[in-house]
Amino acid sequence: MAVYVLSDTHLSFSVGKPMDVFGARWNGHAEKIERGWNETVSDFDTVVIGGDVSWASSFEEAAADLDFIESLNGKKILLRGNHDYWWSTARKMNAFKAERGYGSISFLFNNAFNADGITVCGSRGWYNDKKSAPAGADYAKIVAREAGRLELSLSAGEKICEGREKVVFLHFPPVYADFVCEELIEVIKRHGVTRCYFGHIHGVYDMPPVTEYEGVSFYPAAADYLDFKPLLVD
Repeated sequence: MAVYVLSDTHLSFSVGKPMDVFGARWNGHAEKIERGWNETVSDFDTVVIGGDVSWASSFEEAAADLDFIESLNGKKILLRGNHDYWWSTARKMNAFKAERGYGSISFLFNNAFNADGITVCGSRGWYNDKKSAPAGADYAKIVAREAGRLELSLSAGEKICEGREKVVFLHFPPVYADFVCEELIEVIKRHGVTRCYFGHIHGVYDMPPVTEYEGVSFYPAAADYLDFKPLLVD
């Protein structure tokens, strides 16, 4: 058994949102994901999908994308990205999951999961800085909310970890270039986390595979950075 991560799958089987407009690396990216995933992941493994799962805006539109994810090997733990407009309350998502019969998909939303030797915790996070955030968004309020959600997830993880390492998965990077989201870093450090995986950053292929900041290791896991092959976590 092993745990992997692959963020930013950006699936669009129902809404026709081709990703090749963002560069040739994205050509046929769903087929690349399927091939790289099933060559790497067994049915006994778990993959965390770190947000921007689907371009859908509703459960109905997301169904084809989640059907695709369900068909892949292993268990999957999904968290929200900034483009997951289909994402809703935990109750509604779990009801939709039951209706569709998804037996291998779970949602990381103010909770935590044990997967092999680690406890999976995390949240969405938020943009790198106020300038890149959507116009009109209350940056401080949203960052505080995301820090609170990460706190809930890590607190839930501490109740179930039974000695496992708590590993954080975020969509947005809390540390990137000259940017540091101190609110998220404070939560991460207070809970003794030493590893964090993030997505969101596309088209930057010369990033180091790991960045160290105040005793925490940060790993980029966006699908195009990983050439659409899940990255081993544990």
